[in-house]
Amino acid sequence: MKERFLQLDALRGYAIFTMILSGSIAYGPALPGWMFHAQVPPPTHQFNPLLPGITWVDLVFPFFLFCMGAAIPIALQKAKLENKTAPIILIALRRYLLLAGFAIFLEHMKANRLAESPTTTTYLNTIVGFFILFFAFAKLKSFVTDRINTIINVLFMGIAILILALAPLNNGEGFLLNKSDIIILVLANMALFGTLAWWFTRNNPILRIGLLPFIAAVFIGAKEIGSWNEWLYNLTPSTALYKFYFLKYLFIVIPGTFAGEWFLKEKDFNVGAIKISKSFSLLAVLSLLLIVVNIYGLYTRNLLVNLFVTVGLLISIGRLIKSSELPHQQLVKLFFNAGTYCLLLGLTLEACEGGIKKDFSTYSYYFVTSGLAFFTFFPIALLSAIPIGKNIHQFLVYIGRNPMMAYVSGGLFILPLLHITGLYPLWNSMNTSALSAFLKGFLYTLVVCGITIPFTKKGIIWKS
Repeated sequence: MKERFLQLDALRGYAIFTMILSGSIAYGPALPGWMFHAQVPPPTHQFNPLLPGITWVDLVFPFFLFCMGAAIPIALQKAKLENKTAPIILIALRRYLLLAGFAIFLEHMKANRLAESPTTTTYLNTIVGFFILFFAFAKLKSFVTDRINTIINVLFMGIAILILALAPLNNGEGFLLNKSDIIILVLANMALFGTLAWWFTRNNPILRIGLLPFIAAVFIGAKEIGSWNEWLYNLTPSTALYKFYFLKYLFIVIPGTFAGEWFLKEKDFNVGAIKISKSFSLLAVLSLLLIVVNIYGLYTRNLLVNLFVTVGLLISIGRLIKSSELPHQQLVKLFFNAGTYCLLLGLTLEACEGGIKKDFSTYSYYFVTSGLAFFTFFPIALLSAIPIGKNIHQFLVYIGRNPMMAYVSGGLFILPLLHITGLYPLWNSMNTSALSAFLKGFLYTLVVCGITIPFTKKGIIWKS
């Protein structure tokens, strides 16, 4: 395990942990709105695109996207030295195709997708789908040679294709290209376009930032009927695999690429140096407070108070950085400057598009969440340095290194087992109160992690 990027692994682990947790908390009319996406509040949990605000749940996906962006320059640092474009394009296309295929097969193997009224056989087939994905994407280098590993991956990918082509999926309708896991499909598109955006601007960061206004201009211009912007926006070989609409998430991925480049240049936050620094501890606490304040202020719509408190906290953090000898001073400054710029820009845009929203996502949402992602690295790093937090940090690192397996284990393995064993009604009975509903989701997430972490420790990682 490379210690220099532990903080990135941990933030990715936090994102996937909370992604699973937020998706497994029970719905109910008596539960508080902050337990869910701001646009699907209780009691009805009906999607309301006019409702502004964010909750902690709305930070989950952008934090994961931010980490994805940060990982791009780290993963391609060797290729950058070789300076060959063709292999990078092939890598980006390969990863896109694998993730898109992953998204399609995953969705088709969900029990309610296999049959309208799932039976024990249906749930067993779902578990079979889990094991097919396991051997199609797992890297088993600790146990077999690279060549054997590749043969196993390709063989099970072939089996997955045969199942999609021949099995009576979707209540007997068969394979449907437009049925895929939307989160993974977005990640597939970001793997392609995020990689290409970084590669062709790797030596010109200003140009990389300059891409974003052009993407925004296409979105704005596409509202004009008959414009070339509308033509470009709607241009796609298949809406099931690509939409220009997905490119909006580059507003989060591209800031993430800068974090990855700075990690490469300045190294990761060193645990030993942080441990003895009271100034860094204060920096982490103020940054965490900044995140909490913005979630609360934007959710409760105390916008002016939130802005003033945010500016006050940013000034305090800036003075602390300037007056203290912090470990990794240059990296801290870079993250602070980028986080401050993105956060304040996002808050300035908050009045546009009816207020900040995850769905349908607004420009305020992209920049606010990107800014908060930069600041989240400080409390994450501190967590790794204090005795009470080391185990939690290590736990997040293990999850963050194997996110594909963690994402799939619940839906394709744990839930089917609950149905097969007859435990699902008992499990579902925990929907009676806010506390039990949250505990239900938390327990479920811990079980998912309990399945994933042993494989991570053995070096069995799912990769696209």
